[in-house]
Amino acid sequence: MFFDVDVEARVGAHDIACRFQAEDGLTVLFGPSGAGKTSTLNMIAGLLKPRRGHIRVGGRVLFDHGEGINLPPEARRVGYVFQEPRLFPHKRVRANLLYGAPDRDADPDPQLMEVLGIGPLLDRWPRTLSGGEARRVAIGRALLSDPAFLLLDEPLSSLDRARREEIMAVIERLRDAIGLPILMVTHDAAEAERLATRTIEV
Repeated sequence: MFFDVDVEARVGAHDIACRFQAEDGLTVLFGPSGAGKTSTLNMIAGLLKPRRGHIRVGGRVLFDHGEGINLPPEARRVGYVFQEPRLFPHKRVRANLLYGAPDRDADPDPQLMEVLGIGPLLDRWPRTLSGGEARRVAIGRALLSDPAFLLLDEPLSSLDRARREEIMAVIERLRDAIGLPILMVTHDAAEAERLATRTIEV
């Protein structure tokens, strides 16, 4: 079992609870806005502390309330792609990609650049990128941090149809060619149907 999650948290005035197990592949957390999907990703990433429960990923214990274990985000080896690309506007694409990489002076992996289709963008500024290009760069930055798994929070939100298709094709290539376990949040049934190895309703 790659993902083993059983957590509860208080977020604002709401109680959030999520429990699931999933093998590697692409697992979709599917449900309406406000169901706690993003909060669950934040708990797995270490950005939100659950008030009880456990998080085990790839056989590693990231959080266990009973055992007093709560690894910091940087120790969890997670690649997180947020709803917005969150690129540094003062850094070119190359520097954005390498920001979290183990070796920031190395060239980005050519094979990954080809998979994502962003090789020609390396010298561009973020402000010159389309929404789809920026999202692909954000995915590349997450992958170059050498993650054990990838979290995608509504990666197709706010994109037009052409850009959505572009990013869905990228996610399919990541799922099938790279084989990195992915946990993705969406409220769109068509996205879940097309991309998911398995879907968990929350």
